Amino acid sequence: MNHLLRLTLLGVGAMNSPRFAPAGLLLRCPGHRVAFDGGPGAEPPPGRLDAWLVTDEQAELRSELRRRAVGRGVSVRAGDLELDGVRVRCCPVAHTSHPAYGYRIEAGALVVAWAPEFWEFPRWAQRADLMFAEAAGWDRPIRFRGGVGGHMCVRNVSEQAVRYGVRRLVYAHIGRPTLRAIDAGLKPPAGEWGVEGRTYTLRWEDASRWDERAAVARGSASPRRGR
Repeated sequence: MNHLLRLTLLGVGAMNSPRFAPAGLLLRCPGHRVAFDGGPGAEPPPGRLDAWLVTDEQAELRSELRRRAVGRGVSVRAGDLELDGVRVRCCPVAHTSHPAYGYRIEAGALVVAWAPEFWEFPRWAQRADLMFAEAAGWDRPIRFRGGVGGHMCVRNVSEQAVRYGVRRLVYAHIGRPTLRAIDAGLKPPAGEWGVEGRTYTLRWEDASRWDERAAVARGSASPRRGR
């Protein structure tokens, strides 16, 4: 059976963005809704949530997110999730001095990557059908003070996404340098700007028999398809 995976951008801004709400995403699949990151102005619409997952449990907005999540009956956390055939995997990214993550969403043969902040391109996003990525810097990386990570720039993200076979690249963490580039009419070498409120819809085949297929495919390290 085919199902629809719907991903709506709640916000596409970097921290203290003058124009956009904080980067956030809402995942909807049959019977489930999951929020990723976000913040004031970038909250999931009313309705039940299965989870509210974050890429940085020590982020500046953590207290505000926790307060809002409690009001929705969930807790804010970083971690994996199983949703009746849709797997959400919490994957590490190089970004700052403390642990930070992105999310690999697997549904049948589909792979979606949510990685709004990173200093090094996450290899686990290789060959993603759709990737929501970092865009805080435009043509040069933003290095954190003390040399403890930072933000990869759009030009480098674009190059690496092509190198790793990402099929559709959407920039979902737009910072001030990138805003200036947008205002100047510049475009990324590859990929597209994220738009708040836009929904990206993908169709996937029911993967409820992953475990059975894995048992047959002897020697396979995981029930995922070979990518």
